[in-house]
Amino acid sequence: MYIYNVTINVDQVIHDKWINWMKTEHIPDMLATGKFSKALMTRVVIVEEMGGTTYSVQFFTDSKETLEKYYDEDADELRAKSGPFEGKFVAFRTELEVIGEAHNELFNK
Repeated sequence: MYIYNVTINVDQVIHDKWINWMKTEHIPDMLATGKFSKALMTRVVIVEEMGGTTYSVQFFTDSKETLEKYYDEDADELRAKSGPFEGKFVAFRTELEVIGEAHNELFNK
Protein backbone atom coordinates (compact mmCIF):
# COMPACT_ATOMS: atom_id res chain seq x y z
CA MET A 1 0.00 0.00 0.00
CA TYR A 2 1.10 3.54 -0.75
CA ILE A 3 0.03 6.85 0.73
CA TYR A 4 0.12 10.02 -1.35
CA ASN A 5 0.60 12.73 1.29
CA VAL A 6 0.02 16.41 0.55
CA THR A 7 1.05 18.88 3.26
CA ILE A 8 -0.47 22.33 2.76
CA ASN A 9 -0.03 25.60 4.64
CA VAL A 10 -3.13 27.74 4.08
CA ASP A 11 -3.35 31.52 4.52
CA GLN A 12 -6.07 32.60 6.97
CA VAL A 13 -7.59 34.84 4.27
CA ILE A 14 -8.84 31.78 2.36
CA HIS A 15 -8.93 29.23 5.18
CA ASP A 16 -12.68 28.66 5.53
CA LYS A 17 -13.38 28.59 1.79
CA TRP A 18 -10.41 26.27 1.23
CA ILE A 19 -11.57 23.83 3.94
CA ASN A 20 -15.04 23.74 2.38
CA TRP A 21 -13.55 23.19 -1.10
CA MET A 22 -11.36 20.37 0.16
CA LYS A 23 -14.26 18.59 1.87
CA THR A 24 -16.92 19.10 -0.81
CA GLU A 25 -14.91 19.14 -4.05
CA HIS A 26 -11.23 18.24 -4.04
CA ILE A 27 -11.18 15.15 -1.83
CA PRO A 28 -14.33 13.71 -3.48
CA ASP A 29 -12.77 14.42 -6.92
CA MET A 30 -9.58 12.61 -5.89
CA LEU A 31 -11.53 9.59 -4.69
CA ALA A 32 -13.68 9.65 -7.84
CA THR A 33 -10.58 8.90 -9.94
CA GLY A 34 -10.86 5.34 -8.62
CA LYS A 35 -7.17 5.33 -7.79
CA PHE A 36 -7.50 5.91 -4.05
CA SER A 37 -9.39 3.79 -1.52
CA LYS A 38 -9.73 6.46 1.16
CA ALA A 39 -8.53 9.87 2.30
CA LEU A 40 -7.56 11.24 5.70
CA MET A 41 -7.35 14.98 6.40
CA THR A 42 -5.56 16.17 9.53
CA ARG A 43 -4.50 19.51 10.95
CA VAL A 44 -0.84 19.75 11.90
CA VAL A 45 -0.79 20.89 15.52
CA ILE A 46 2.01 23.45 15.51
CA VAL A 47 2.27 27.22 15.42
CA GLU A 48 3.72 28.14 12.04
CA GLU A 49 6.35 30.88 12.02
CA MET A 50 5.12 31.85 8.56
CA GLY A 51 1.51 32.02 9.77
CA GLY A 52 -1.47 30.18 8.40
CA THR A 53 -2.64 26.71 9.28
CA THR A 54 -1.02 23.51 8.05
CA TYR A 55 -2.87 20.36 7.03
CA SER A 56 -1.82 16.90 5.92
CA VAL A 57 -4.12 15.12 3.48
CA GLN A 58 -3.35 11.47 2.86
CA PHE A 59 -4.74 9.48 -0.04
CA PHE A 60 -4.38 5.70 0.22
CA THR A 61 -3.70 3.64 -2.89
CA ASP A 62 -2.84 0.01 -3.59
CA SER A 63 0.49 0.45 -5.39
CA LYS A 64 3.16 2.71 -6.83
CA GLU A 65 1.81 1.84 -10.29
CA THR A 66 -1.67 3.13 -9.43
CA LEU A 67 -0.14 6.30 -8.02
CA GLU A 68 1.82 6.77 -11.27
CA LYS A 69 -1.45 6.38 -13.21
CA TYR A 70 -2.91 9.18 -11.07
CA TYR A 71 0.05 11.42 -11.95
CA ASP A 72 -0.28 10.61 -15.66
CA GLU A 73 -4.06 10.76 -15.98
CA ASP A 74 -5.47 13.06 -13.29
CA ALA A 75 -2.95 15.15 -11.35
CA ASP A 76 -2.66 18.15 -13.69
CA GLU A 77 -6.41 18.59 -14.04
CA LEU A 78 -7.15 18.25 -10.33
CA ARG A 79 -4.29 20.52 -9.28
CA ALA A 80 -5.51 23.18 -11.73
CA LYS A 81 -8.82 23.35 -9.86
CA SER A 82 -7.01 24.99 -6.91
CA GLY A 83 -6.62 28.15 -9.05
CA PRO A 84 -8.97 30.32 -6.96
CA PHE A 85 -6.58 29.85 -4.01
CA GLU A 86 -3.37 30.47 -5.96
CA GLY A 87 -0.71 32.39 -4.04
CA LYS A 88 -2.50 31.78 -0.73
CA PHE A 89 -1.18 28.31 0.04
CA VAL A 90 2.05 26.35 -0.10
CA ALA A 91 1.97 22.61 -0.73
CA PHE A 92 4.51 19.84 -0.86
CA ARG A 93 3.88 16.24 -1.73
CA THR A 94 5.46 13.03 -0.50
CA GLU A 95 4.95 9.37 -1.26
CA LEU A 96 4.88 6.95 1.64
CA GLU A 97 5.22 3.19 1.33
CA VAL A 98 3.41 1.28 4.05
CA ILE A 99 5.79 -1.27 5.55
CA GLY A 100 3.50 -2.65 8.24
CA GLU A 101 0.52 -1.87 10.39
CA ALA A 102 -0.25 -2.75 13.99
CA HIS A 103 -3.45 -2.48 15.97
CA ASN A 104 -3.64 -2.09 19.71
CA GLU A 105 -5.65 -5.27 20.25
CA LEU A 106 -2.70 -7.31 18.94
CA PHE A 107 -0.55 -6.16 21.83
CA ASN A 108 -3.13 -6.66 24.57
CA LYS A 109 -3.09 -10.47 24.47
